[in-house]
Amino acid sequence: MKIVSEKNIAGKTLQLVSGDITERDTDAIVNAANKHLQHGGGVAGAIVRKGGSIIQEESNRIGFVPTGNAVMTSAGSLKAKHVIHAVGPRIGEGDEEMKLTRAVQQTLLLASERELKSISMPAISSGIFGFPKDRCAKILVHESRSFLINNPESSLDLIEFCIFDDETLGFFQQEFAKL
Repeated sequence: MKIVSEKNIAGKTLQLVSGDITERDTDAIVNAANKHLQHGGGVAGAIVRKGGSIIQEESNRIGFVPTGNAVMTSAGSLKAKHVIHAVGPRIGEGDEEMKLTRAVQQTLLLASERELKSISMPAISSGIFGFPKDRCAKILVHESRSFLINNPESSLDLIEFCIFDDETLGFFQQEFAKL
């Protein structure tokens, strides 16, 4: 795990790390989930493989989650305490930027409501859902920065982006350079 960039935003930390999100020990890690919370592939599959079947079992009890929303389960045997399942858009379904923006906002609100101090997010929707990586980085970084500025009372002290591949990491680095 390598810290690539770190910015102080309104007395809180926005951080970019390169690595495997399933290894993060933040209060919560974010799963880029589908609407039915079936965690078979991509980040979701890796989270369930490492965290255990309890994550999928709890997800099954929750059931359907509309695109742009987020729900929380335990993290099983992961280092994190919770998994926030953010349902991002699939490219081609329409209004994708607004849906991704809402998914990020709902994720951060849920983390604050549960009084979490730290959260680690992947590049939601930019993998198997096909959302352009550059636009993903812009939305995630901008919305997280805005959240910290507009919610000074939030319990969140650290919002982190944990990026696995170099191409996506490059787009996040470009957005961090603009902060």
